[in-house]
Amino acid sequence: MKITPLQALREAEEKAEMLFQQILDQGLVIAGKTEKQLNNDVFQLAFDLFGIKQYWHKRIVRAGSNTLYPYKENPPNLIVQEDDILFFDFGPVFEEWEADMGKTYVIGNNSQKIKLKQDVEAAWMEGKAFYDENKETLTGADFYRYTQELAQKYGWQFGNIHCGHLIGKFPHERIEGEEEVNYIHPNNHQLMNDKDKNGNTRFWIYEIHFIDHEAMIGGFFEQLLS
Repeated sequence: MKITPLQALREAEEKAEMLFQQILDQGLVIAGKTEKQLNNDVFQLAFDLFGIKQYWHKRIVRAGSNTLYPYKENPPNLIVQEDDILFFDFGPVFEEWEADMGKTYVIGNNSQKIKLKQDVEAAWMEGKAFYDENKETLTGADFYRYTQELAQKYGWQFGNIHCGHLIGKFPHERIEGEEEVNYIHPNNHQLMNDKDKNGNTRFWIYEIHFIDHEAMIGGFFEQLLS
């Protein structure tokens, strides 16, 4: 029985969730590793679990002050510290369907960093509820403004020029392009619920990236919005 695109994307995300759980279960997130070493560890784990070598975007591990930087930046390779905060952003491809998942981890008991991790997760859920209630009339610009307000509500700044993007069958990025209309962006005034140029349903990844410039920390959480 042929599955729908949404079912395929959800299955890809379920496997990505399994990968992230195994990252914890196998104790990969420890102080003393470089971001690059941890990135390579996760790459090897994904290959061991699912045979995955293909990712639709660059694999990101950011620790410490590098958590301030959004996706497009390429900061220097840091060493994970005791009492640190870090986040992962991975886009594995499962049987031609893309996943995109990001999570924040805290090493140690720093209350501010723990709060940040909890806040990006809670804000994502709050944002999804808002989207579900308003998606018939919501533009990308509307949702971006709402997400910026969420950051202020939780006591942080928002850390990126957009808060999400389209996802689909690999390679969606090459097919759809880099135009702002394909992002949850302040200049995207198209309804998020509109179909694509071929009349197909579009699917979105929603990203929360909260930062504190003074404390030099950031937290990140993303997953499928549908």
